[in-house]
Amino acid sequence: MASAWHAMGPFTVFDVETTGMSPVRDRIVEIGAVRVDRDGVWTRFETLVNPGMPIPYQVTRVHGIDDRMVADAPSFSDAAYRFLDFARGSKLVAHNARFDLSFLQESLARVGLPLWKTGAYDSIVLIRKAYPGLSSYSLQFLRQALGLGQEIDEARPHRAGYDAELTMEAFSMAMKTLHARAGE
Repeated sequence: MASAWHAMGPFTVFDVETTGMSPVRDRIVEIGAVRVDRDGVWTRFETLVNPGMPIPYQVTRVHGIDDRMVADAPSFSDAAYRFLDFARGSKLVAHNARFDLSFLQESLARVGLPLWKTGAYDSIVLIRKAYPGLSSYSLQFLRQALGLGQEIDEARPHRAGYDAELTMEAFSMAMKTLHARAGE
């Protein structure tokens, strides 16, 4: 019998919310992550981050995070130490990894912390392999198509912890499917 897919881990699915789309000009305002260890146990990490700059109103409308919410949040440097400790020894995964990893790397460099050396898997690539032919691979589409987030509060806005949970569910389903195919 083949071992479970998570035995290839550990994996840490992460997501960031930001003040905009440019890793150079904009800043992280929230980090959310779900880690699955080799034994299949999931743990969660979520923190707001004080970006040290105003959050534009149009961005707040997307993720619901405003200046007041981050006023007493830790700096990126403090949040990064906690996140890196949480993710240590795992393989990072993100939905559209180029975006999230570029923000993480740029932010780490900005505060003088070591860069994440092993890159990140893009869950979209794996989900496409497991479920070819879907009309979209956005998290919102996958939520409906794959029935994700049944135990997650639907009223929550687009937030890092919520998106990390949805991504972990989709990643888990895709990995189970691909692992089963490989064992056939």
